[in-house]
Amino acid sequence: MKLGQRNLNRRAFLGSMAALGAAVSFVRSGISAASYQARTKAIPSTGERIPVIGMGSWITFSVGDDQQARNVRVEVLRAFFEAGGGVIDSSPMYGSSEEVIGYCLKRLGKRPSLFSATKVWTPIRWHGVKQMEISEQLWGEDRFDLMQIHNLLAWEDHLETLLEWKAKGRVRYIGVTTSHGNRHGDLEKVMTEKPIDFVQFTYNVLDREAEKRLLPLAADRQLGVIINRPFRRGDLFDRFQRHPLPPWAADFDCANWAQFFLKFIVSHPAVTCAIPATSRVDHMKENMGAARGRLPDAKIRRRMVRYVESL
Repeated sequence: MKLGQRNLNRRAFLGSMAALGAAVSFVRSGISAASYQARTKAIPSTGERIPVIGMGSWITFSVGDDQQARNVRVEVLRAFFEAGGGVIDSSPMYGSSEEVIGYCLKRLGKRPSLFSATKVWTPIRWHGVKQMEISEQLWGEDRFDLMQIHNLLAWEDHLETLLEWKAKGRVRYIGVTTSHGNRHGDLEKVMTEKPIDFVQFTYNVLDREAEKRLLPLAADRQLGVIINRPFRRGDLFDRFQRHPLPPWAADFDCANWAQFFLKFIVSHPAVTCAIPATSRVDHMKENMGAARGRLPDAKIRRRMVRYVESL
């Protein structure tokens, strides 16, 4: 055997061992080795695909100048990207989260899978421009993939700015958000009448108001849907984690409650991505497991609702 062939075979062998190691790691997490590639969905307006599990940053990344806490967040983001993550969502409202995200991204180096999403949150239009420019500096991004109007604050004024920025290529997608089930009527108006790409709102196995109007309307208008508060800020774990998963959860490759809650959300046909927040590497790995394996169908989704409501 020639030296070049020997080196090539060695590289192929090491590559296959690395792939096997990744598969074994996912199996230990309860994920099928045959399907460890992260699931993606298409953004309706363009067809661009993004992973169905993203990452929120409210509270969890607002750690200020605490160096140890910042370095822990670097590892949380490392685990996120290594598991196929892409969408990171933040806001100027979230304390030091944007600054900490920028710190982490700088230390992790270029991540092609990053889909950067933040928000404008101010009642004044000119200040919104300044705020978005500061966000770019904090993240270290030349432009954001998605800029959203946070909780519909002064949305008419900010939407004019966002449409201008999008036309100039300063942002790729634009959207509006709400949370806690608030202002659905106002959100419907924007979804129906304005040329946006994304909406973000609350939806989970207990908070299902969005199924009545918002999710069908998003599908009809071909809008990307990002879901916030998928765990109700941890309330779902407080209520259900002491109970066992139903045995039939294995039918859709669900190994823990985090995956149960997240797979319920992202299996809805109109949902593009869910953004759970965490400050722990082990929890991040659990969350990202929801992007792999099978998803529940409509019949199983109804069974999931009945199960949690019976506990």
